[in-house]
Amino acid sequence: MEKIIEVTSGKGEGLTELAAFDAALQDAGISNYNLIYLSSIIPPGFEAKVEKPTPNDKEFGHRLYVVMAQESTEKKGSKAWAGLGWAMRESGGGGLFVEHHGGSEGEVVKLITDSLNSMKSHRKEKYGEIKYEVVGIECKDKPVCALVAAVYKSENWE
Repeated sequence: MEKIIEVTSGKGEGLTELAAFDAALQDAGISNYNLIYLSSIIPPGFEAKVEKPTPNDKEFGHRLYVVMAQESTEKKGSKAWAGLGWAMRESGGGGLFVEHHGGSEGEVVKLITDSLNSMKSHRKEKYGEIKYEVVGIECKDKPVCALVAAVYKSENWE
């Protein structure tokens, strides 16, 4: 049975870009963790699935291992877009994540597909189709943030 890496997204606004980031973390269901950023490898035995994690108050302050893309802006009328893409190996398990951000959905999707296609071409293994999750928000009055995170696992500090 495959273990799940939850791919979650969120967007938010706040009085500062940092507050907007916190609001986006709240929206994504991962706000009360200490985030530890990982690079782009999906280990064998795991699969990525788009779903929001269920908040768990008992894990307040735990370490949370994530691959994350985020974009924020405070310029009125501009947009913040973030996305993660992934492709799984056709045999042997495992795969690749990429994270990108930009000012439009099309820009982020193109960056994701270009990066994964290039990464796949440099490897001897065959990879399946590219999947992705993107989210965006427009700045109206206050700073905004969009983020997508792949959540591997949480750990306490003991």
